[in-house]
Amino acid sequence: MAIVEEAEQGFIPQKKKSPSDEDKRKKKIVPGSLMKALMRPGWGDSRPSDGDQVIYHCTIRTLDGVVVESTNANNGGKGMPIRNVLGKSKMLLGLLEGIPTMLKGEIAMFKMKPQLHYGEDDCPITAPTGFPKEDELHFEIEMIDFFKAKVISDDLGVIKKVITEGKGWESPREPYEVKAWISAKTFDGKEIISRTQREPFFFTFGKSEVPKGLEMGIGTMAREEKAVIYVTSQYLTQSPFIPEVEGYEEVYFDVELAHFVQVRDMLGDGRLIKRRIQDGKGEFPMDCPLHDSLLRVHYKGMLLNEENRVFYDTRSDNNGEPLEFSSGEGLVPEGFEMCVRLMLPGEVALVTCPPDYAYDKFPRPANVPEGAHIQWEIELLGFEMPKDWTGMNFQSIMDDAEKIRSTGNRLFKEGKYELAKAKYDKVLREFNHVNPQDDEEGKVFVDTRNLLHLNVAACYLKMGECKKSIETCNKVLDVNPAHVKALYRRGMAYMEGGDFEEAKSDFQNMIKADKSSEPDAKAALLKLKQKEQETKQKVQKQFRGLFDKKPGEIADVGAEDIKDKTVAKEPNKGEEGESDDNNSEDSNEVVEDARQARWFSFWPGGRKLFSSLGLERCTIL
Repeated sequence: MAIVEEAEQGFIPQKKKSPSDEDKRKKKIVPGSLMKALMRPGWGDSRPSDGDQVIYHCTIRTLDGVVVESTNANNGGKGMPIRNVLGKSKMLLGLLEGIPTMLKGEIAMFKMKPQLHYGEDDCPITAPTGFPKEDELHFEIEMIDFFKAKVISDDLGVIKKVITEGKGWESPREPYEVKAWISAKTFDGKEIISRTQREPFFFTFGKSEVPKGLEMGIGTMAREEKAVIYVTSQYLTQSPFIPEVEGYEEVYFDVELAHFVQVRDMLGDGRLIKRRIQDGKGEFPMDCPLHDSLLRVHYKGMLLNEENRVFYDTRSDNNGEPLEFSSGEGLVPEGFEMCVRLMLPGEVALVTCPPDYAYDKFPRPANVPEGAHIQWEIELLGFEMPKDWTGMNFQSIMDDAEKIRSTGNRLFKEGKYELAKAKYDKVLREFNHVNPQDDEEGKVFVDTRNLLHLNVAACYLKMGECKKSIETCNKVLDVNPAHVKALYRRGMAYMEGGDFEEAKSDFQNMIKADKSSEPDAKAALLKLKQKEQETKQKVQKQFRGLFDKKPGEIADVGAEDIKDKTVAKEPNKGEEGESDDNNSEDSNEVVEDARQARWFSFWPGGRKLFSSLGLERCTIL
């Protein structure tokens, strides 16, 4: 019987797209090249389609009935069925066309011309040695099962069949702690591991405590999900769960994911660890206080030593009242806040924190020694999200924006430049959705936005990121090229980056734009001249002797770290208008504590460097 029924049912319409390799191959099928005879009917009315894993036995015979090869033990095979994923596995053209016509339990005989099996031009599967690929053959297929498969590994060495859907969307990952009921058997049903234990198997994800393929499959499961994970030999690594894996070609793992504990390596180096010890309410991470919020927590702080001495407990040392703080403002140690942001309301977590993320960079309690490793037990009681500007009038929005900016100013003064920048950036993002209604509102809005951009530029400058500071100043100067404050800020960034000509141009343009800025501009130009001279001297010192060598000789040039602490006065524009208000980088801004820079930090390009040395043309041999 010619296969004319393949499109009758069971196929899901596909979106229009360019022909796949399989579509191109199917064009080789001509009438009479593939015939099907039903040997045993199947059951049900569904047929396999793309994305399904099909499990079947295959026996290949010559037309006179001689068995060429078989997977079926009754016909001399190993008894291990074939597993393919339609649309992903490499398959013979005749099977690619014929298998989607079968029902579960069905046995069918396919008669194939050579071009439909291994005799196909550019066949994706190599024929076994001595296989009669030029002959017309019978392929007896017994369809054991098919189902929608979750492909875990690209080479199809790990496949998952979901039996019962789990709860939530979160799945285990390194270094989560996992509890799961697991049994294992070979393809022929031989039991390797039985599920007779009283307790589920416990393991730490990422520690090679179960075979690699099993761990990969469990890493796609949700809580209480039940699944079968098919793992081939290359993913059957030795582990405490299965110490001996030799001789197993494929193992089927029956898994029920009982529970897992979220354990997070917050820094990726094992130093700051958050371990959830009581689940919270809601979905992770959507219901976590990821954004700046007002948080309420109870916590107990312990020294991570032999005694685990408690040095503070809100329930006993704070009259039973929880700690209430706003995130994003540096009000608690950095490690503490990082972990709380990833907690759900009602969750209790145990946090192990190194000194540099605990109290070494934060006001240290009197009973906590310097360099102490800390453990906090934290319960997130709840949090309040910041105001939503939707529906608020313009003045209310600007008042809230100024409040956030003032918090940024405080953080800047405390030297917490990244936190300050985050506050300014937050307002700038929200400003994308603010639409002033008249010219007066428009002017207030633009002035405030410019002020915020210059606040961000100041943060970048303090953080040693001169290029980003310049780019941020340009956002103001692109609209108003005569903005004195932006010219000054950009000039300082150019100077710190070693671009002295550009800095000089900005300081001179300040005077052209506003005569009242002349004292500040001249002070900046004087500072620029001093810095340029210092830079020239340092370059000359570093290159001393380099140009005195004879051809072929190499000069050893020492490199010195450069630490430049300079003071420059900001343009004094008062408290309002063009100035940065009372921000810590405003009228008395100090360009200080410039980060150590190697001599490359002021490299003005080959031509500029040699020009600064008085060498217009130079050849290094």
